[in-house]
Amino acid sequence: MFILEGKGLTRSFGGVQAVRNLDFSLEEGKILGLIGPNGAGKTTLFNLVAGVFRPNTGEIRFLGKEITGLKPFQICHRGIGRTFQIVKPFGSLTVLENIVIGARFGKSTQVLDRFDPLPIAKEALEFVGLMKEKDILCENLNLGDKKRVELARVLATQPRLILLDEVMAGLNPVETAQVMSLIQKMRAERGITIFMIEHVMKAVMGVSDWVLVMHHGEKIAEGPPGKVVKDPIVIEAYLGERVI
Repeated sequence: MFILEGKGLTRSFGGVQAVRNLDFSLEEGKILGLIGPNGAGKTTLFNLVAGVFRPNTGEIRFLGKEITGLKPFQICHRGIGRTFQIVKPFGSLTVLENIVIGARFGKSTQVLDRFDPLPIAKEALEFVGLMKEKDILCENLNLGDKKRVELARVLATQPRLILLDEVMAGLNPVETAQVMSLIQKMRAERGITIFMIEHVMKAVMGVSDWVLVMHHGEKIAEGPPGKVVKDPIVIEAYLGERVI
């Protein structure tokens, strides 16, 4: 079953087509890696799925229902969570308070008066290993912990699908391995489907079931990671050399 599908997606900004007639699909319970050079249209594609932009043409379907053009909060309520390239926690709030915001945002406003976000927020913190830091102000965290706050906050929205936008950017090898483990754990223990943009090829190769490659807004290749990184078109457009 495809949890997420895009058909004929195009998005232009002025005279520039950031996404061009793109088709893609993602099976439920799988991890899809999205790679390509800077400016390939990867984040624009995420913004189309998340409702930040509306496609000029094409449609997006989640769990078989069209979500094209819905607002970000509506898409979140349907079960799609999202992280960002640059982490921006509320620095003057504690770690726990940041996660509570995620828990509240993931629920329909009609039930907020009967909804206690604390158990969900604390469970998300336990999941990413940050419970001991729950009372620390986010502005005092290092980058690795801020990334885990981002993961906990999106988990607190209780998603079925998470869009991860370069969640490992800027991390050292130990931190990268920890985040890779968390991504695999989200899928294994929570049954969450993952769609991830990533430039860290070790991570793409290590966790992805399938890889989609974009260049100049178009899909130029897709397939299992081991096959995609040996594709001459992908090597020329993005990798520069084979990744073993």
